[in-house]
Amino acid sequence: MKENMISRKKALKFIGLGSISTLLAPALFTTSCAASRQSGGYKSYDEIFNVTYPFSLGDLPYTYDALEPAIDAKTMEIHHGRHHQGYIDNLNNALEDHSNLQGMSLAELVAGLNDLPTDVRTAVRNHGGGHLNHAIFWNTMIPNGSRASDSFEEAVNRDFGTMDDLKAELKNAAGVFGSGWAWLTADSNGRLSVVQTNNQDNPLTDGLTPLTGVDVWEHAYYLKYQNLRGDYVDAWLELVHWEKVSEIFEESLQA
Repeated sequence: MKENMISRKKALKFIGLGSISTLLAPALFTTSCAASRQSGGYKSYDEIFNVTYPFSLGDLPYTYDALEPAIDAKTMEIHHGRHHQGYIDNLNNALEDHSNLQGMSLAELVAGLNDLPTDVRTAVRNHGGGHLNHAIFWNTMIPNGSRASDSFEEAVNRDFGTMDDLKAELKNAAGVFGSGWAWLTADSNGRLSVVQTNNQDNPLTDGLTPLTGVDVWEHAYYLKYQNLRGDYVDAWLELVHWEKVSEIFEESLQA
């Protein structure tokens, strides 16, 4: 499998300290860094991971009410327009005085979190992670869900047994205590696994490619589901855009 496209020289130039082993996350980086855009529509692999400073909030690929009744319009409006925008504003503010980091993609920042200067590390962890996590979250939902590609289903059957078994693992992982995420990830060999992260941490920091994830932070469902987290996760599983998840998986293997 090809090595990812970020060079050690580039990483050292941007970060200027420490080991860069965590920057070598599997199969994420391509040679181009697409600009963050407001055009709406589902984003490509490159548009999710390789956006650079200054970051901006793109339009959703659907209207706020499109995911009803699973997720109500008011929750979507608050979650996207206020909370996600807040992560972006705080991330931009944190990087404003770090010109040596501004050329790094969002994925590079999150993957190389542990090598960033200490005065910016927490902000990137919380707000850079929050931006990336939510970009993936919005981009892998679609009204009424969708079907996975044949090749992705083969990978799921190999690593979980069936799609239903995968969904059961995701629901179980969504029981993470407090705020956090349940993720479907791929490693550098294309092996799939379900992992949990706390708060706005992202699997990239541990060298895994995030394919889709469910936000179980309270504001993701507080207006409709309140404390019924299991009902919320069941509803989310019916919205997963498995076609887009398949695309991200297959592009990661080719990177």
